[in-house]
Amino acid sequence: MPCARALRQWEIRPTSALRGIRRCRALMWLRIQGLVRALRQGGRYPVNYNDPAAEEQEMVCLEPMGSERMEMRKRQMNEDRDERNRKASYDVKEGTSDCEDCPMPTLEEVHSWGQSFDKLMCCPAGRNSFRQFLRTEFSEENMLFWLACEEFSKDANKTPVEERARAIYEDYISILSPKEVSLDSRVRETINRNIQEPNLQTFEDAQVQIYTLMQRDSYPRYMNSSAYKNLLNTLSEQSPES
Repeated sequence: MPCARALRQWEIRPTSALRGIRRCRALMWLRIQGLVRALRQGGRYPVNYNDPAAEEQEMVCLEPMGSERMEMRKRQMNEDRDERNRKASYDVKEGTSDCEDCPMPTLEEVHSWGQSFDKLMCCPAGRNSFRQFLRTEFSEENMLFWLACEEFSKDANKTPVEERARAIYEDYISILSPKEVSLDSRVRETINRNIQEPNLQTFEDAQVQIYTLMQRDSYPRYMNSSAYKNLLNTLSEQSPES
């Protein structure tokens, strides 16, 4: 029967198939060993994807992984990136990276902070005090981002918009940044679309969202914190009326 003959022929074929598999495996192992040697020596390795006996072979130039050259190149790239970030960093104006320059608040001003979040944020001393409180809660990046956006929208002619926008994006929007702020997906996607051609309104929605977040989440805790109460008591003791 034809089927029986075909079956008998198939039963004979596995022996030659196994020989072919073993031969291919041996050739592959030789190539792997050659690649390993080339990687260690940083040399060139001949590769032929069809016939290993063919004269025309592709020369693949290999650089040893983990070599000093690779490490030096990696360090140089990191240093260049850090240098660009330092030059373009736009947290706040120079000289105010830690605190804004402002006089000591009066007792009336500190009392007004408890009336509304807007009055707190309109006062430089209030922003400083609130920022120090945010630092204790590990959310100082919210204030830094808000201040950066304020500077970005006001100083239109200070530096190119693209450069300042890219610095703000890398500092506070990028998921790779340790100072990334919490934004909803809609606002984040809008910024991601517009960052290639930014303008002075690029971060408006994000700034409003972070402002609202601080107002609803951190501001009530600040008003009940020892930092605010101690400041209020200190100024009350220093007041001439007391």
